[in-house]
Amino acid sequence: MNYLRSFIPWLAFAGVSTAGWQWGALAGLALSVVLLIADRAAGLSLDCRVLEYGTIVFFAALLVLAFARPESGLRMYGGALATGWLAVVAWVSIAVRRPFTMAIARRVAPPEVWHTPLFRRINVVLTAAWALSFTLAATAQALVTAYELNPLFSILIQIAGFILPARFTASYPERAKASFLQESGVRPDVLQGGLAS
Repeated sequence: MNYLRSFIPWLAFAGVSTAGWQWGALAGLALSVVLLIADRAAGLSLDCRVLEYGTIVFFAALLVLAFARPESGLRMYGGALATGWLAVVAWVSIAVRRPFTMAIARRVAPPEVWHTPLFRRINVVLTAAWALSFTLAATAQALVTAYELNPLFSILIQIAGFILPARFTASYPERAKASFLQESGVRPDVLQGGLAS
């Protein structure tokens, strides 16, 4: 469940936006900066933090827009914009060879596995699952808004867009490690401590 920490600003945005999208953007920006500062203070490396930096960029831009034009029609698409941005960040993190799940996994995986091909492969697959889920959820949310369907659909889509990849994240690393062990004949104690969260 360690990966949920990275999404706290996004969850805050979703909740606080009911009082106004500018306040949701402010909450998301404040929390994303606080979490990044806390990681730095804890001595964690900030070099693989594509998601965290992407989060700050999104909320800073949205904050400016939301305060400059509070009645903009884009406010109706806040959920789709946020989820779409997460999709972009996830796909870009794969393209630049820094899958965003890697920074999250490094919180629990021992440093000796961080540079192994299996660790990288697991995190590419996990990030791709999140990216695909975000892409589909953003598209569905945009359609719900464009066709003025029941807003409950958008909420359910947003929840599913997080729960489905979260469940996959919880189960895939162990399956990948078991498959790797079977294919390669590597002793299980070599992978002690896990390769991803």
